[in-house]
Amino acid sequence: MSKLFGTDGIRGVVGENLTAELAYRVGQSVTTTLSEEKGRPPLITIGMDTRISSDMLEGALIAGITSVGGDVMPLGTIPTPAVAYLTVKVGADAGVVISASHNPFEHNGIKVFNGQGYKLSDTLEDRVEEKILSNEPMPIKKGGEIGKRIHGMKNLKYEYIQHLKGTVQDDLGGLRVLIDCANGAAAATAPDLFAGLAIEADFIHRKPNGVNINLKCGSTHLKSLAAMVTAGEYDLGIAFDGDADRCLMIDEKGNVVDGDKTMAVCGKYMRDQGLLTGRAIVGTVMSNLGLHEFCNKNNIRLICTPVGDRNVLEKMLEFGYRIGGEQSGHTIFTDYATTGDGQLTALQFLQILKRSGQTASELASICPSYPQTLVNVELANQPGLKEAVMASGELAAAVAREEELLSGDGRVLVRPSGTEPLIRVMVEAKTTQQAEDCANRLTALVKTLKI
Repeated sequence: MSKLFGTDGIRGVVGENLTAELAYRVGQSVTTTLSEEKGRPPLITIGMDTRISSDMLEGALIAGITSVGGDVMPLGTIPTPAVAYLTVKVGADAGVVISASHNPFEHNGIKVFNGQGYKLSDTLEDRVEEKILSNEPMPIKKGGEIGKRIHGMKNLKYEYIQHLKGTVQDDLGGLRVLIDCANGAAAATAPDLFAGLAIEADFIHRKPNGVNINLKCGSTHLKSLAAMVTAGEYDLGIAFDGDADRCLMIDEKGNVVDGDKTMAVCGKYMRDQGLLTGRAIVGTVMSNLGLHEFCNKNNIRLICTPVGDRNVLEKMLEFGYRIGGEQSGHTIFTDYATTGDGQLTALQFLQILKRSGQTASELASICPSYPQTLVNVELANQPGLKEAVMASGELAAAVAREEELLSGDGRVLVRPSGTEPLIRVMVEAKTTQQAEDCANRLTALVKTLKI
């Protein structure tokens, strides 16, 4: 069991379990491992979101990387998928992202892409982690062997913006959109991106100050965006998370277009164009029953993986599937990207919207949504506690009872968060009341379990 790396890299509260000292050690460990792997000092890109702690962690990582001979190419504030894309573009050996995605500003994280723009393999990640935790000294370099920082790389974001523009073949003029940048990394790219697409785009939450990232805004807080979309008569609202690797949308009536609906719309379009490899969409066990129903009616295979965009991508690469993602808004288009990309997702949806001649609500109506309740149960941040809760026989028996009560007209999923000290309880049912009652009973049980 990994001690540092979760499903999306290293995450923690800065100053508590994520410190500058740890970031320094991570930089050294990644660089040393890559040096052993390649037989030479590596070149590593670094990008970050807008959290107040990101500059500090970037400095520590750069110090760690250069101290053992690696060269660093800082990209500045930039979305996570841009780091993956630019790492490949410039021929770097790895890319490091400093971000905690949709989490509050007190949190931050470190994740690493390889030279092909994919997350590190489990084997390489284990080697990096082993070095971090060993507390053994790293091979510090001296003189001319010390690594260097390559300056002037922040303008590379325009290479990424041009790449995104190149994924759209149509003139999108005539569409009016309202875009929520979550006071995060999208604020550094989305205004320039949409300004070059002839779209009438307005922006909210695009003034990050270090502590307002994801604060009552972005893809995890959609109410204000929905209200403004309907009041302003926009065709679509678009919400990114802190590092812009996910995208949720709001139709012209104020309804949420989540990742499942996005995959349904894009997957059906790709099928009609003969582009849907294997006639398959890759989702996760969290995908709504409505997506299952849509796929069954449209002769599309829905392949479900464990939660996590990493698991989705692995399945896509294994069989050559071209679209996959999560209900939460991570959508992966392997024709254009090696990871989930919120801005890319928005562009693909907008192009289909323009070509269809329909409204966003009409387009998204092809995929129904069953009432779903998701409750996050907070736990003490103790090693092994999430695993102990999940192994509880009492919890397993309670889940079985609730599934029997639903009589096949819903489902229950209880799982640990991969990045936070939480147990997530998700229930789908025919009615919202059924889902909420079931989730509340299970939540109460989790809180009272004696572990």
